[in-house]
Amino acid sequence: QVQLLQSGGGLVQAGGSLRLSCAASGRTFRTNAMGWFRQAPGKEREFVAAVTWSDGNTIYADSVKGRFTISKVGVMSMVYLQMEYLKPEDTAIYYCAAQVDGSGEYDHWGQGTQVTVSA
Repeated sequence: QVQLLQSGGGLVQAGGSLRLSCAASGRTFRTNAMGWFRQAPGKEREFVAAVTWSDGNTIYADSVKGRFTISKVGVMSMVYLQMEYLKPEDTAIYYCAAQVDGSGEYDHWGQGTQVTVSA
């Protein structure tokens, strides 16, 4: 199975920065894309950002454009989320996810990490 291990997160003041990391490991697989999602209490899980492995194309939710940057280390199946100018509304549990072996679906998920932004 593919396992995703996340690190980072924590408590930061509004306007501050945090960096999240996620690494995939397991049996033989080919990473097609990795992304970040977040879920606040009482709200639906929402897409944040993603990057494709073949060409490095990135996609961002409108709510984080210009503030968050997703990047990858391809041979390591590792992805980062650099978060700048954080807002209280960014407070959520952040999840890493991966698409592998041409499935086209986010079938593998990290354990989640809490990001809390104080006003």
